[in-house]
Amino acid sequence: MKNLLNVSLSLFFISAGVLAQNKGLVANSESPYSKLQSVGLQDVKWTNGFWKEQFDVETKNTLPYMWDLYHNDSISHAYKNFEIAAGLSKGAFKGPSFHDGDFYKIFEGMAATYAVTKDKKLDAEMDKAIALFAKVQRKDGYIHTPVLIDERWGTLGPEEVKKQLGFEKYNMGHLMTAACIHYRATGKTNFLNIAKGVADFLYDFYKKASPELARNAICPSHYMGIVEMYRTTKNPKYLELANNLIDIRGTTNDGTDDNQDRIPFRQQTTAMGHAVRANYLYAGVADLYAETGEKKLLDNLESIWDDVTYRKMYITGGCGSLYDGVSPDGTSYNPADVQKIHQAYGRPFQLPNATAHTETCANIGNVLWNWRMLQITGDAKYADVVELALYNSVLSGMDLEGEKFLYNNPLNVSNDLPFHQRWGNEREGYIALSNCCAPNVTRTIAEVGNYAYNISKEGLYVNLYGSNQLKTKFLNGEEIEIEQQTNYPWDGKITLKIVKAPKDLQNFFLRIPGWSQNASVSINNAKINDKIISGTYLKLNQKWKKGDVIELNLPMPVELMEANPLVEEVKNQIAVKRGPLVYCLESDQLPAKTSVNDVALNVNSKFTINNFTLNNRNLVSIDAEAVLNSNNSWNKTLYKPLSSKDATVVPVKLIPYFAWGNKGKGEMTVWMSH
Repeated sequence: MKNLLNVSLSLFFISAGVLAQNKGLVANSESPYSKLQSVGLQDVKWTNGFWKEQFDVETKNTLPYMWDLYHNDSISHAYKNFEIAAGLSKGAFKGPSFHDGDFYKIFEGMAATYAVTKDKKLDAEMDKAIALFAKVQRKDGYIHTPVLIDERWGTLGPEEVKKQLGFEKYNMGHLMTAACIHYRATGKTNFLNIAKGVADFLYDFYKKASPELARNAICPSHYMGIVEMYRTTKNPKYLELANNLIDIRGTTNDGTDDNQDRIPFRQQTTAMGHAVRANYLYAGVADLYAETGEKKLLDNLESIWDDVTYRKMYITGGCGSLYDGVSPDGTSYNPADVQKIHQAYGRPFQLPNATAHTETCANIGNVLWNWRMLQITGDAKYADVVELALYNSVLSGMDLEGEKFLYNNPLNVSNDLPFHQRWGNEREGYIALSNCCAPNVTRTIAEVGNYAYNISKEGLYVNLYGSNQLKTKFLNGEEIEIEQQTNYPWDGKITLKIVKAPKDLQNFFLRIPGWSQNASVSINNAKINDKIISGTYLKLNQKWKKGDVIELNLPMPVELMEANPLVEEVKNQIAVKRGPLVYCLESDQLPAKTSVNDVALNVNSKFTINNFTLNNRNLVSIDAEAVLNSNNSWNKTLYKPLSSKDATVVPVKLIPYFAWGNKGKGEMTVWMSH
């Protein structure tokens, strides 16, 4: 391990004053164990269609709404906390302890948006915020407003250790990530210099801290952040710190499965605990592997990925099925074995629907993790999960107009549930005490364009489909320009027009989604006869010239999906998918006083496709038939005989899952009887 690290350091050491070249969300162009590299943040621009519409919502609604909201101290105290910590006004810290990190996430979304739009107003707003961060930062690099406000205006005393538990490192992690994105978007080092102070503080802290104090790091965004600082500055001590962060996990007697640190990471082979913390950890470990190549890290990540993808992930790509659970499996009465876990990965196949937690942040964490796994391996199965989560369980965390948000993302909403859940099923403009998901989805939507392509020594990888313009460079400096045109995900026809290509032989790698069947590809109207395998990248190899056109056709029939029979809650039920999208049924499509739970979908329906508009967004519905039994009263009834008498056939309109809840309060379900 140490020898491997020394080799890595000697190969890639550059003085701390030299910065890595401007790249994308992860600056992995020199990561020795990353097969694919990111394109620049500014290299992809959406031109029309689905993601252009979503990016317009981001720039016109979501980003300005969130920026203003977090400056409004009558609702969110985040920006005000920075002002108090800087000494610009007096007051006490207010809001959740992760408020700093929430603001950094919004800032990151602003930086990513600026990379594409070059809007000078965004640049000015960011510089103003950075100047405030600089006033807040302590001389030793420390920045965490709950502690700094007490230091400036109150008495910190023994609370300092306690507040280490208050998302301190999480906030710092998001600061470092946002600073790296800002540097790549603007070329300015004003925020990056603050982040260097933070990274230096963490390096010194972890050198001296006891294992008990060092483990107090809730939701480890700083794993990703510190590796990104290493990639950006090439300061080798940051990579040393990243290794140390993994080494110290699980080395104390007070670790928890909730925080994934009861046992060392190198002993973990299944997903457990708080799903957001878990997915952030897995993403950070993947970043570390890309730099060190430690095989054990990748082996464990692949084992955990299998556990999540084949036993613990929802059909929407959602993660974290339980509001509260226990670990490891509830079979022991020893309190040291059985621990309460919050927002948790459950047992294998434990996937409830109405009580699904599936926090939006956990689903975004699933994207972050799979994105890194894709770049390490070049395996299309990871891109499939990125696409699945983005279109379904991430987008569902925000309304169509981009100003209301969900904390959790259930797959069933029923009016008759006889209990109150901690988190509501209606989107809100501000989710008091737990608004972390809204800033997270804000930055994620701003950055989707960077997921669309990768480059490698072999050629160009096309990961996500949507109308866009790509202008980027290969690692050898040769330029490539592509125009992609498609109505995806509503239609499976995709064309890639070559505007500029290197003179030498180059490969194009087209992702053939795992959900697809019978895909076909033509080049300049000549169909290729290569075998096309779903769930892989199709390699196209030739000398490309300006005007060449690649056409990919992905048939998009309606598919009726069933779950593994061990998923008890949906046994003998079906869900509807088309392309990458999961569909759902809302109660406004049914006769009055009829529940979505009374519906049996007719599997022999024609399943016709129709365009429609909802809240100024262009969507596609699936029209089908369902059967309603007239005897659908369950008042004071737990069981009753099955009856098919007086069944009524009714038309129903299924809509994309991400669009549910945009027409007011009502019921919804993904899974239906048949």
